[in-house]
This record gives sequence, structure tokens and C-alpha cells, in this order.
Amino acid sequence: MSQSSAALPNIVSQEEWFADRQELLRKEKEATRALDALAAERRRLPMVRIDKEYRFEGTNGQAGLLDLFDGRRQLIVYHFMFDPGWQEGCVGCSMLVDGLGHTAHLHARDTTLVLVSRAPLERIEPFQRRMGWTIPWFSSFGSDFNSDFEATTDKGEIPGLSVFLRDGGSIFRTYYTTARGTEKLASNFNLLDMTPFGRQEEWEDSPPGWPQSKPYVWWRYHDRYEHTKSSDSCCHQ
Repeated sequence: MSQSSAALPNIVSQEEWFADRQELLRKEKEATRALDALAAERRRLPMVRIDKEYRFEGTNGQAGLLDLFDGRRQLIVYHFMFDPGWQEGCVGCSMLVDGLGHTAHLHARDTTLVLVSRAPLERIEPFQRRMGWTIPWFSSFGSDFNSDFEATTDKGEIPGLSVFLRDGGSIFRTYYTTARGTEKLASNFNLLDMTPFGRQEEWEDSPPGWPQSKPYVWWRYHDRYEHTKSSDSCCHQ
């Protein structure tokens, strides 16, 4: 992506910048309150009982859906795209998991977070070690879990997030989202959204001359980026 000194935000005085920042802050607060209202509505969604038995394989052996809660009342499952025929997990899902924080903070609110993929455990474990992740990761290979929960369709693997609630021995599904709905977990996107150039993808509404590329094509596993720094030249390629 080429860079130019013309493709930069306008330079203004501190007073002008502060006035514009205050106007943007007003809109940001409106958006925050709207998200709070959505979260309140989400907490009031009805739920559906899960009576079907599912079997998973994890580091400690076979497990049922109830076991995935690890004794807590709430369970968040990220449906990580990893087809049994693939040698590696999805690069987009990998970037998302890279941004997840320490699960102790979720545990403090009686909530467990796990990854579930259709690939067999012998494919998952080497990839997990390579990525350096410690989040519990279970294989649903051989079960209907992925197809029942919209994570595998006739079009292939689908990224998504399901939320479950446990009441004693009863399990209920309370929420599901997919596609850009999972971006709440993507800290890298959230951080880039606060920068002048944003995600630098073509779909974004950016001023002319801003650096942009097609979506997805710049994504890499974190150990496969060629990390470079921009030069100070306005014509750096």
C-alpha cells in the first residue's frame, strides 16, 4: 500500500481539535448507550432447553456439554472453524482468539469460555501449542454439535459464538451470533478502529488516499507476518 503526505488528517489548532473531539465524544456516548440497551434486551431473550446428548474430546478425555461448564453457571462457546480435513485452523478465528484476555476475569463472574471445533483432537492440539493458547479447546468430531448449532452447514465451517446457561443439570441456549457479530471478541479490530487509518480495508468509509486493501487478504497467523516498519518517505511502497 502506498503512502502519501496528502493522505493524512487535517492539521488544526488544539482548540479546533478539542471541539471536534467533543462532538465525536457525544456521538460515541450515544452509541455506548445504544449498545447498553441492546445488551439489556439480550439479557431478556427467551432460552431453549438442550436435551440432546453431545460428546466432546478434550485434553482430559471425553466430556459432555455439561462438563464444558467446568462447574460454572454460564458457558461461552466460540465455534472455531477447523474442518477435519484441514491441517490448520481458520486464520480469521486465530486472529480473534489471539486477542482474548485471561479467562480468570470471566471465571470471577461464574462464566467459562471454551473453543469447539469439528477437527479431531490430534489436529487441534499441535496447532494450539503452536499458537500458544491456553483456552480449553474441545473437538466435536463425530457428533452433531456443529451442525445442530449452525457451526457447520452444507457450505462448510461457519464462525460463531453460542452462550449457554446451566440451571442444576439442565442446559439452555440463550444467545448466538456469527460473522461480524463475533467482532466484540476481536481486540485487534477494536484497536484499529480507533486509529486514523482504521482497519485499512476497502469496505470502510475513509477519505481518498487512505491506505486500504481487500478484506481478509492481509490476515496471517501471528507467526507468519513479515513485520515491517514504514519509512518516513511519502512514496514508500
